[in-house]
Amino acid sequence: MSSTVHQAKEALGSRLRDLRKDAGLSGQQLALLAGWHSSKVSRIEYGKQTPSEADIESWSRHCNALDQIPDLIATVRNIETMYVEWRRNLYTGTRKRQEASIRIEAETKLFRWYEPVLIPGILHTAEYATAVMSKVIVFYGIPDDLDAGVSARMERQQILYRGDHRFHVIIAQQALRTRVGGPDVMIGQLDRLLAVSSLARMRLGIVPATAPYEVPTNQFIMFDERMVHVEAISAEIAITQPHEIALYSKAFQGLSDLAVYGAAAREVITSALDELRTA
Repeated sequence: MSSTVHQAKEALGSRLRDLRKDAGLSGQQLALLAGWHSSKVSRIEYGKQTPSEADIESWSRHCNALDQIPDLIATVRNIETMYVEWRRNLYTGTRKRQEASIRIEAETKLFRWYEPVLIPGILHTAEYATAVMSKVIVFYGIPDDLDAGVSARMERQQILYRGDHRFHVIIAQQALRTRVGGPDVMIGQLDRLLAVSSLARMRLGIVPATAPYEVPTNQFIMFDERMVHVEAISAEIAITQPHEIALYSKAFQGLSDLAVYGAAAREVITSALDELRTA
């Protein structure tokens, strides 16, 4: 579980503790009134357990704070979306997850995206997306809606040409060499990368394989300054704490300092293409 989720649970627990104390109740008294085990109150107050919506309603009722219920329930729901296991996120297949991305991305003015191994999803060709998402379906054992998922991923790319969105994408050179599908798929994908690199709203950087280690890294996407998405193996993590977002911003700037842009970036992509075509 991310530190963001833990901090959010602790903050919620602190609010609930204040409500209990304002009502003049001890932890044991509240547990007795609610019909809970005596340790449940302390677990919630110290962020060890996330209360259910029913718990929130019971807590607020016994603490004479019914007016707090809507806000507290909204807080609980937000915590639940911070750390979502892929088996829950993808339980109906890949399409709904892609559609969720469309909604989030539509609200974003500046995208900052770092990928160490693969080409970012928003820049995929249909063939590259098919190869990637087919692996996802097999790995997580989810319903096979490959065509619908790929179609939704392609729809996401409309944002590259509409509105006033701006994109700063950084990929490690390894992403140009990670074999996804066959050589034809890779050639098509790298050609696509060259094409989008010329878009006025796109700033594409590539971190050379020989770049020194300067900052801790993992895959991440920054949506303005309001949220960071991190895709771990078991779950997707949504980071919203300002101090954590600041760390990702610092890391992105460090990666940007290492990356090459413009003609130098296109030269790196072209070199990878030449290797594929002559192999």
